[in-house]
Order: sequence, then structure tokens, then C-alpha cells
Amino acid sequence: MRTISMINQKGGVGKTTSSVNLAAALADMGQRVCLIDMDPQAHASLHLGVTTGESGQSMYHVLTEEVPLAAVRVEAAPRLFVCPADLDLAAAEMELSGEVGREIILRDRLQEDSESFDYLIIDCPPSLGVLTLNALTSTKEVFLPLQPHFLALHGLSKLLKTIDIVARRLNKGLHLSGLLYCLCDASTRLASEVIHDVEEFFEAERGGGQVWSKVTSFQTKIRRNIRLAEAPSFGQSIFQYAPTSHGAEDYRNLALEVLAQAAAETARAGEQPSNCLVA
Repeated sequence: MRTISMINQKGGVGKTTSSVNLAAALADMGQRVCLIDMDPQAHASLHLGVTTGESGQSMYHVLTEEVPLAAVRVEAAPRLFVCPADLDLAAAEMELSGEVGREIILRDRLQEDSESFDYLIIDCPPSLGVLTLNALTSTKEVFLPLQPHFLALHGLSKLLKTIDIVARRLNKGLHLSGLLYCLCDASTRLASEVIHDVEEFFEAERGGGQVWSKVTSFQTKIRRNIRLAEAPSFGQSIFQYAPTSHGAEDYRNLALEVLAQAAAETARAGEQPSNCLVA
């Protein structure tokens, strides 16, 4: 199973939109996908029209009451499963503050889960607290959605430092593997300049041994598209709401890149893909 955390501590950069629509695109392409909503705002859950299951339980109960993931997981579409969040999740940060091993609770729940998936995608909150740490200790990869805008770069060094610390102390295999530009307007000079600066930074770091030194910038850039903004209000992915829109086209292309990335990694390793539930 390929495990991915979608992270950016700045809000409004397309993180949740990318988590949801990448998961939906992969599911449409025949992959079994589990999307875990770790954001107390529950926007990923609401985007797909998912509330807490029949039990009324959410990721809050998984983290604080040892409820198994299977008890909260909901099938939102064929091959697409969601572990929803709700506002109660905001209290988890405080409730877990004195808990020993609070950073690896989600990892333990995943290891106990018997269901197999091809992809696990975690939509993280726009912060670097306990919820985000749980995601980082439970996955091997980080995708970083960035808006090509000066303020979107603010705090990037802190985010990279956090990923590095988690990789060194809690999750040895963690690395930044994908850089995704969202809300793009390629015709503007600012977007081009910001993208150039980001690419220049990561190119200078390439091969340096850091957890971000092998990051790939996806060729697909998610264009500004009003349909992407409208889809959540209907509880639908972009493929249900506007399948012929630019937004749908972009996320299909992104999913193809993600699949190609996985195939290339498998070829390099000389192994067959595995559905093992070890994060």
C-alpha cells in the first residue's frame, strides 16, 4: 500500500481539494483508496458528502477511544472509502497532550486494520500539531500542495524541518515525494517567478540526503477552476460534479502521474506492488 500525507500548514492552497480529487481519480482508475480526514474542519468528509457513520463515530474516537478504523470507515464511491472527521477532533489535540505515544496512535490503528488498499491518503489539518504528527508517523510519503504565491511560501522551511524531525525520530522511511502546484494561473508573472524560485531551491537540495532531496514536481498544475470550488457544496468529487471541466482533467492527469511514479519506483526496486497494510 502506498501511504501519502497531504500537508501544508497554510490554508487555502488546495490541500483538501487535492486530497479528495486525487483519491477519487485513483479510485476511478481501479485503485482501492482509503481517505482519512484528520482535519477537525472535516472539509474532506463534507466534500464527498460523508458524515459520521451509523455509529456516530469519527477519527476523534479512533484516536481517543481505541475505536478501530473499520468502525468509522464509509464507502463514499466504488473503491473509495473515507474515515471521516468532525469538530470533536479539535479536542483531541488537548486530550492527547499527556498521552504516552500520542504521535503514533494512528499508526497503531492502521497496523491493526485488516482491510487492504492500494492507496492511503491523509488530509492533514493546516497546523503542525499532534494530528499532523500522527499522519506523518503513519505514512511514507508527503505531498506538498503549493499555491504559486509569495505568502504560500511563508513557513515552508518550518514545514520541511518538521518532516525532517519526524523522519529522524519517529518514521525513518518518511520523505517528501511530490510537489503539487494548485490554483495556478500560468499567465501571470508572479506564478512563474514563484515556481522558478521553488524549483531552484529544491534543485539545489537534490542529492543532499535530506528527506526532501528526491522530491518530484508534478508536471500537472491544477488550474484555477470554479467547478472545483463548487463541487464540495454538492458533496461530490469533481468527477461526479463536472467530469468534463478543467479541474477534472487536471486531477485525472495528476492521478496518472502518481500511478506512473509508483510504477517507476516498483521497477527500480525490482518488486511487485504490495497491498500490505504496513505504513
